[in-house]
This record gives sequence, structure tokens and C-alpha cells, in this order.
Amino acid sequence: MDDGAPLRIMLITDAWEPQVNGVVRTLTRTAQECREMGHEVEVIHPGLGYRTIPLPTYPEIKLALGAKKDIEARFKAFEPEAIHIATEGTLGQAARSICLKWKLPFTTSYHTKFPEYVNARFPFIPLSFGYSFMRRFHNSGNRLMVATPSMRDDLEKRGFNNITPWARGVDTDLFHPDKRGIDGGVYKGMEGPISLYVGRIAVEKNLEAFLKTDIPGTKVLVGPGPQFDELKARYPEAHFVGSKSGEELARYFADADIFVFPSLTDTFGLVILEAMATGTPVAAFPAPGPKDLIPGSNAGWVSEDLREACLKALEMKREDCRTYAEGFSWRSCAEEFVRNLKPQPRPERKRFWRRLRRLGRTG
Repeated sequence: MDDGAPLRIMLITDAWEPQVNGVVRTLTRTAQECREMGHEVEVIHPGLGYRTIPLPTYPEIKLALGAKKDIEARFKAFEPEAIHIATEGTLGQAARSICLKWKLPFTTSYHTKFPEYVNARFPFIPLSFGYSFMRRFHNSGNRLMVATPSMRDDLEKRGFNNITPWARGVDTDLFHPDKRGIDGGVYKGMEGPISLYVGRIAVEKNLEAFLKTDIPGTKVLVGPGPQFDELKARYPEAHFVGSKSGEELARYFADADIFVFPSLTDTFGLVILEAMATGTPVAAFPAPGPKDLIPGSNAGWVSEDLREACLKALEMKREDCRTYAEGFSWRSCAEEFVRNLKPQPRPERKRFWRRLRRLGRTG
């Protein structure tokens, strides 16, 4: 932004509450912080009364159908000064189509390695097909926001343009070392050390790499997902405890001895910061997200050998993990988001507003 004035921001996302995942936490907290900064934010999401169908193999995500006319009406009524399309689902595609038709500038963000996600579930769909779709979607916007340098480098090699950083934050009040050991801890009776995973129990999370790793103590997995019953049956020595949220989730993080993040398809891994904020060190593969956050942090270890990463993480000091996490705030995340929204200069922005008003009169 060139003058610091509040903006009317339109956010379009296929991922929103009541879904519980890193994308939803990022978007809800960013919207909240933007409002507290004085910006007006309207969110278009699947819960606005649209007819929806569940996303195959990921039923928590609802794909809205027939929403384009309603989105057009919302654009004209709100007259947004900045438009951000956060996801590539049906709402994102409808909003992108409107922006291109009306020549409205917009930004996008890259939250999930969608081609890898699809290929893991449907191996007959090649990665090249997924990346062709993603490249066409994102390159039509003014800016593409990504969370880490490694994701930026990877996407640039794949032909994505106009990439800019957008870091993440963590709630250091909720996720706090003080939650550790309350009433004997949530893992009472389990053999330590406790190795924790939090997230979806799904094939793209590479959980068998964690479950097969020979490390001492007990493995605990928090979260729902399509592989929950299958993996629980195949690995009876591990504890699958289902969904947790809020204070209870914070205690699961705080009472663990290490947090294990085996995913190779996430673009950041917000749970990494949540674990660190409670003082729990992180073990991971050197994939995008972990390799940007962990090396040099004294808050975890990355290695192609997950067992080595886990054993090294157990040696980390919990206070160093907390100190590192305190450097990530949701306010700075939102400020960076707003800076990324409007690359065009003020005169062009005025023409954008006039065009929207004209569309409102004639549409």
C-alpha cells in the first residue's frame, strides 16, 4: 500500500471454518488481524449457503457449486479495493474467472502442493497435469504469495511468475510451555519419550515413514482423516487419539518430547511453529517448510534419515524452541499480506474503483 489507508479486502477461499487445518488457521487469523488494523474484510467461503459437494477423499472440504452469479453480486456490492483468491477450488476458479472477465487485479497464494496431493491419491494423474493447472491459475494474477524461500525456488523452476513471500505466525499465548505437565500431562501412563504428530491422517502426509521409524518411547497421532482406521489397525502400538483443538491441543503439543513432521507435500507446516511455541522440538525431512524453518533454529533437526532427526531433536533445549517461535507473529503475517495485495500505483487503483462502480450500475 502506498498511503497506509484502510482497504476493503475481498478474500475468496474454498477452505474455511469449520474445517480445522493450517490453511484455515492462516486465513482466519490473517482476516482477524487485518480487521484489527482497520481494514474491512469480506470473506467468500463455502458456508454462505451455496450448494456443495464433498471433495473426493477429503470430505471436510466442501466444493461450492453454482456460486459465480452470487460472487459477482458480492463484488459489486462490496466494491473491493483488493481481491485475494486463496485457493484453487470451485470458489477460487469462479472468482478468478470474474476478475479476468472484468480486468480486475487480484493476488493468489500457494498453500498446498496440490499436484502431489492428487498424484498420491490418484497415481494415474501425472504431476505435470497438476502443475499445468496450477501454473495457469496462479500466473493470471498480479502476485503469488508463498510461505517459504524453498517453495518460491521450486515454483519459479516450474514456470510460476510474480512470486512474493508471505510468512506465517503462531499464537504464542495459546501454544505455551506453561501447558506442559498439567495434572500429570495428557500422556499419563504412556512410555516416554513421546513422539507426536498433529494433522490429517492421510496418504499425502507420509505418516508411514513416521510409524515405521524405530525410535524409543510412544508414538501419538492427533487428527482425523481417511487413513485413520487403516493405520490404527496396522500400527496398534501407536496411539491414534482423533481430533483435538484449543487448550487441549496445546497440551498435546506441550507434553510431547518431540514433534515429528514427516510430510513431503506441505508448503509450510504451521504445526511446526505451534510445537516449537510450546517448547517441543521438531524432527522432519528436509522438505519445503521444515528446511526453511528448522536448520539453524536450535529448535529441531531435519534429515533424510527420520530416525536421526528424531534422536537429534530429543537433544534440543525446550527453551530454545520457545525463543525461536516467539519471532513469528500473526500481526507481522497480516502486515506482509496487506503489502502484497496492491502492487499497482494509486492512480491505477482509482481507475479500478471507478470500473467497479460502473460495473455495479450496469451489471
